[in-house]
Amino acid sequence: MLENLISLLAGLPPWLLVLVVSMIPFGELRGTILLWGAGFFSSYGPVEIYMLAVLGNMIPIPFLLWLFPRAEAFLRRWPLFARFFDALFARTRKKTAASVEKYEEMALFLFVAIPLPVTGAWTGSLVAYLFGLDRKKSLLFIFLGVLTAGVVMLVLVLVSLWLAVGLIVSMILALAALGLKEKRETR
Repeated sequence: MLENLISLLAGLPPWLLVLVVSMIPFGELRGTILLWGAGFFSSYGPVEIYMLAVLGNMIPIPFLLWLFPRAEAFLRRWPLFARFFDALFARTRKKTAASVEKYEEMALFLFVAIPLPVTGAWTGSLVAYLFGLDRKKSLLFIFLGVLTAGVVMLVLVLVSLWLAVGLIVSMILALAALGLKEKRETR
């Protein structure tokens, strides 16, 4: 199965491969630019990789903003999913309600602009949906966040790939430590 997927991806034209990789959740544009810095997609310069990565990252976002309410409505027909969504929404709102409700789309922009895994456009779309933010405004602010994250990642990678990876890993570890500290304090 994995071999088939790899051979399928390897057969794509390079520009389409960049778009596809940029569409994948969690890695998104950040992962594409890191891969470029590591020597993948080396036929592209910084401007081309940035533009392709932004485009690829944004392709699924309007569909996600449209799909989330429909998918939730469909899945809520089953009690198991209804309980899951209730718990997910309650937990998410509890952790982020103050900043998102106060700053709305600006908080969404900052969330997407921070170049960390799980803070990209996919999760930003989910956040916009969970908090009932206007879809058109959310799309604009997610796009601005993707542009900003792309610039940050590109600059970091151009300075040093290892610096970029090191900063991202450091931020992940710092956030994990804060999460553990918060968890201990709430017990």
